[in-house]
Amino acid sequence: MDNKHPVSELMETTMEKIRAMVDSNSIVGQPITTPDGVTLIPVSRLSFGFGSGGGDYGKGPSKDNFAGGSGAGVDISPVAFIVIKDGYTRVLPVGAPPSGAIDRIIDMAPDIVDKIGALLDKKEQE
Repeated sequence: MDNKHPVSELMETTMEKIRAMVDSNSIVGQPITTPDGVTLIPVSRLSFGFGSGGGDYGKGPSKDNFAGGSGAGVDISPVAFIVIKDGYTRVLPVGAPPSGAIDRIIDMAPDIVDKIGALLDKKEQE
């Protein structure tokens, strides 16, 4: 006879399901080869969490008097690509989108400098 409490069984089942969803291919993906000979390998960040709980109700500790539940969440975010071309390997990070006005201004700064430079060159030519 199995003496495990139903909460333990519930947690084990939840972890088994998470293991089935998440494997090493979720973090370092399958290589992708382009027609021009470049190989790209996606790299991702994986976050997950789970919770289980339950309790006995009614009279006496029995599996028939147990109520419980569990839940899990998984978040997979791309962080980089490993790029292999002509025997050279490099990591190409995936930038996060700007979150605020200051971040957007900083991201736009190189374009603004280029446009100002082009305007100044145009004025000098005139």
